[in-house]
Amino acid sequence: MLRLAAAALAGTAIEFYDFFIYGTAAALVLGPLFFPTFSPLAGTLAAFGTFGVGFVARPLGSVLFGHIGDRHGRRPVLVVSLLLTGASTVAVGCVPSYASIGTAAPVLLLVLRFLQGLGLGGEWGGAVLLTAEHAPADRRGLWSSFPQIGPALGFVLANGVILALSAMLSDAQFAAWGWRVPFWAAGVLAAAGLWLRSSLAESPRFLEMREHARVPLVEVVRGHWRLVLLTAGALSVGYALFYAVTTWSLAYATERLGVSRTVMLAVIMAAVVVKGALTPVVAVLSDRYGRRPLCLAGCAGAAVWMFPMIALLSTGEPLLMFLGFLVALIAFVTMFAVIAAYLPELYEPRVRCTGAAVGYNLGGVVGGALTPIVATAIAEQSGRVPWGVAAYLTGIALLSLGCFALLPETRFAKVTAVEPATG
Repeated sequence: MLRLAAAALAGTAIEFYDFFIYGTAAALVLGPLFFPTFSPLAGTLAAFGTFGVGFVARPLGSVLFGHIGDRHGRRPVLVVSLLLTGASTVAVGCVPSYASIGTAAPVLLLVLRFLQGLGLGGEWGGAVLLTAEHAPADRRGLWSSFPQIGPALGFVLANGVILALSAMLSDAQFAAWGWRVPFWAAGVLAAAGLWLRSSLAESPRFLEMREHARVPLVEVVRGHWRLVLLTAGALSVGYALFYAVTTWSLAYATERLGVSRTVMLAVIMAAVVVKGALTPVVAVLSDRYGRRPLCLAGCAGAAVWMFPMIALLSTGEPLLMFLGFLVALIAFVTMFAVIAAYLPELYEPRVRCTGAAVGYNLGGVVGGALTPIVATAIAEQSGRVPWGVAAYLTGIALLSLGCFALLPETRFAKVTAVEPATG
């Protein structure tokens, strides 16, 4: 289990590094480089629009790779999705700017971001299911949380590289070529991830199934459509919280509040590090007290904290911003640390790869794709403190709270091939 969980963690860290590096670049440099004819606000919105395309592609990736995972096994998904995401990320670093090739530049950026999202849409389902379906029932929350630590590691790695480059290079050097370096580094990381995953065993739950869904998506739509919509709505707040903190606030604080890029990256990274460290702790609690109670508590905490978080962000003071982000991400991790165990338990094995991944990634469209764009537009119409952004995030939290309230508890659901007697 330790080797399997470590390989899943490393793979998700690498794939989310690829995904997050784009978000950071969109907040800092992609607007002026690829949309120079736009105003600064419009350029930022356009860059966030290409960022959002990745989230739109993720459910499509869930369908494509979910079909492979439900028909041919979880393991092939991990290899192909990593190759696709890694190759498209390296290619982003090679796209010439608008000044060099004109409108072809943002078009290429859009296509590559779509391919990134397609690959990541398959990655999460494969990594989580391979771990969850190997894990014993009474420790499924803990072992399944390892892939959920991957996004935090990927984010810290991505922003650490940006932070180091920001410290070493001038603004002109960073805009000219420095921002491309993290994208090129994705090729090395992808090769390392493929090596780690080359010897993983197939899921025992998949191997014991005698019949596999012929068209998994059709079965999911016919028999599980309500569950897909509920899980998508429930997970929306997690995406909204995370990308409000890590993407929108970075652009807002540097452009509107005059906070330096280096300070903002350091503040956000520090909060994400704590969030990553808390992930297995919360997961252990879910093995003892259940998945649903923690998800409800996380949603409630998010709903209560959005107005204080925006107030603290608007001060521009690093310690106060860190406090605002930290509490928000604790609410986030209270939900998302247990999702890797919760979603596989909700879906029957023959369509689990498709159903769980589609529900998970549809939540990203509502919460992740729209939040940076909507928050940027709302903040532009606001005064010093963008209370409208707080109201928007609170509304998403209440929507998710209602969806989680309608989902069942699943702590003792049968997921693995052989369950211990205590399960």
